[in-house]
Amino acid sequence: MNVPGGGTAKRIVLEIVGWVLVVAGIAGLILPGPGLLMIAAGLVILSQEYEWAEKRVEPIKRRALRGAAEGVETNLRVAISVVFALGLLACGLLWIWNPPEPGWWPLPSWLWLPGGPPTGVTQVASSFIAVGLIVWSFRRYRVRGEAPPD
Repeated sequence: MNVPGGGTAKRIVLEIVGWVLVVAGIAGLILPGPGLLMIAAGLVILSQEYEWAEKRVEPIKRRALRGAAEGVETNLRVAISVVFALGLLACGLLWIWNPPEPGWWPLPSWLWLPGGPPTGVTQVASSFIAVGLIVWSFRRYRVRGEAPPD
């Protein structure tokens, strides 16, 4: 079914989603969350409409794929990445649980699990993204043996 103005509506939605991801990604650089990933995703979406965004996506994509390949070059790197992703998951679950400040905590109480459960949710989401990227990279570069970009 062809909806009049469907192309315009799609373009507007893509632009809104792209810009929201870029702005949220910038906030994610300061706040807990996958800031760089959101910025990259926003630029990928905006690159469908803007040449300036497309020019910025290609070098990011090359560097990201090269980094993904290097991250799974050795079993030690894979193990370290998985341990950090699981540690992030554990921290996120602690933030979601949000236990009271323990008596041994030497810092001011406002520094105990700042942000509360919402921060934990972003940490858990980030850990799932990290594990997914590790699996994807491992399959692509170690199992299939693809060469990373130059």
